[in-house]
Amino acid sequence: MKMTTLCYIEDSECYLMLHRIKKENDFNRDKWIGVGGKFEKDESPEECLLREVREETGLVLTSYRFRGIITFISAKWETEYMFLYTADSYEGQLVQDCKEGVLEWIPVRDIEKLSLWEGDRIFLKLLAEDAPFFSLKLRYDMEDKLIETAHFDGKYN
Repeated sequence: MKMTTLCYIEDSECYLMLHRIKKENDFNRDKWIGVGGKFEKDESPEECLLREVREETGLVLTSYRFRGIITFISAKWETEYMFLYTADSYEGQLVQDCKEGVLEWIPVRDIEKLSLWEGDRIFLKLLAEDAPFFSLKLRYDMEDKLIETAHFDGKYN
């Protein structure tokens, strides 16, 4: 089991997106995602979020919001629990060279045009709708095709 954070930093109706093109054997290779990464020993989700954002972008978050938990299940990799955040205020200068890929401010209206995981499209839509805190379960097959989704929002359906 793997635990990670992911953050979509907002500025002027854009999200800071990371195009994952630099690391070999990266299961996110060629995808556009937010910024974040794996927990280190004894870190809280917030500590992981702040460290990963600073390491990947050079930015220090000054205002962020915990939006949901995403459970990724795949036939190819171990189950991942991702703590999803958005941020709307930061300090510092964006790094010019990120070891994970290329950082770029993308207008939120254009995010759908990018190469994204199908499950990411679901939670990005929930973020755009300013949905209340949610849990989302996403299951992928051996070909990375999304085969199951479950959305939990604290209400019994």
